[in-house]
Amino acid sequence: MVDDRSAGIGIRSAGIEALAGALIESRRDTLAAFASFERNLETLVVPQCAESNPPLWELGHIGWFQEYWIARNPERALGARANPEAPRLPGVRTEADLLYDSAKVAHATRWNLPLPDAQATREDLRAQLDRTLRLLHVADGSDDGLYFFRLALFHEDMHHEAATYMAHALGFEIAALPAPASPAGRRRTIEFDAGPWRLGFEGAGFAFDNERQAHEVRIPGCRIDDRVVRWREYLPFVEAGGYEQHGWWSDPGREWLRSRRLRAPRYLERRPQGWQRWWNGNWIELDPTLPACHLTQHEAFAWCNWAGRRLPTEAEWERAAIEAGDAFQWGEVWEWTSSAFAPYPGFAAHPYRAYSAPWFDGRPVLRGASYATTPRMRHPRYRNFFGAERNDVYAGFRSCARQGGRLLPTTKID
Repeated sequence: MVDDRSAGIGIRSAGIEALAGALIESRRDTLAAFASFERNLETLVVPQCAESNPPLWELGHIGWFQEYWIARNPERALGARANPEAPRLPGVRTEADLLYDSAKVAHATRWNLPLPDAQATREDLRAQLDRTLRLLHVADGSDDGLYFFRLALFHEDMHHEAATYMAHALGFEIAALPAPASPAGRRRTIEFDAGPWRLGFEGAGFAFDNERQAHEVRIPGCRIDDRVVRWREYLPFVEAGGYEQHGWWSDPGREWLRSRRLRAPRYLERRPQGWQRWWNGNWIELDPTLPACHLTQHEAFAWCNWAGRRLPTEAEWERAAIEAGDAFQWGEVWEWTSSAFAPYPGFAAHPYRAYSAPWFDGRPVLRGASYATTPRMRHPRYRNFFGAERNDVYAGFRSCARQGGRLLPTTKID
């Protein structure tokens, strides 16, 4: 287990000096990731697809976002109460809004924009970070005064992780392989009785808008795994023909499976020498003690049906993560839940309007973190959200006990 939960809790209330150090560290990560793309891609060109962005655009967008919400934002001291439409101050690059505003620059057009070259973009980022740090050191240190500095930090950290799974899809690695779990380690059950739970973030410090408002929910009694499903537990489903028997799959899962015509998870292949995984441009032996990863929610649901299990709700996951402490192991892979990403009661969008509200469309919530997640991003209340079909991200799942046995498979997929 990758366990650095204190960093994720502490940074949300970090003061000016700690925040400055984190911003500098995050920028180093960004530049190192971009340098990896430069080494591995001769022209920095990547295939156009919905899961990724051109690396040069990503680099410029990260600097633009920080500058737009901090140095160019005349209401930055108001924090979450700031008017997002307030006219912006000048930036280091006049045309930046036309190039890097992800809310207004259509995704498909980003491959054909007249972007500054890599060196000019790095110089922009250097100037933008200098401005950010100067303003940070004269900020008042309140939660409002530091809100946008924290937001920009987390935004950059998120893009760093996105760069790692885009690199993986292209055949090289930025993040290191997770340490294998102990072969003797087996799933254990954490059990709690039915009762109320305070779901969401409350109190001082930074929170994303979709984490508020904290509210009471009632959770039935639950028996939840203490860790995520490993390959040694998932592969029997594959070997039993699980990808050919559509009775295990939901209707959306069957449609996804038909469209992909897969017989195993992405980045996995069965060869004469056994199961292999795609890593750093090569097929390597699969360690069965590693968490099952690069799985869609469809695959998680199908395995649970086959195993007579179910996915936890996000409330169950959050309660177990907080109440069970170290007994509840998380941080290896993002974990699919059965909950839809939706606003909590009393939700109010923060100034970065494009963060949450556009995605309240029924997509599922993921909880936890992955081995490629920056430790300061890990927080038990954090809500991640991707489409159920995404298998490029470092996502897996844990399961809960359910009443009744397995569903029976029916016909094969055409």
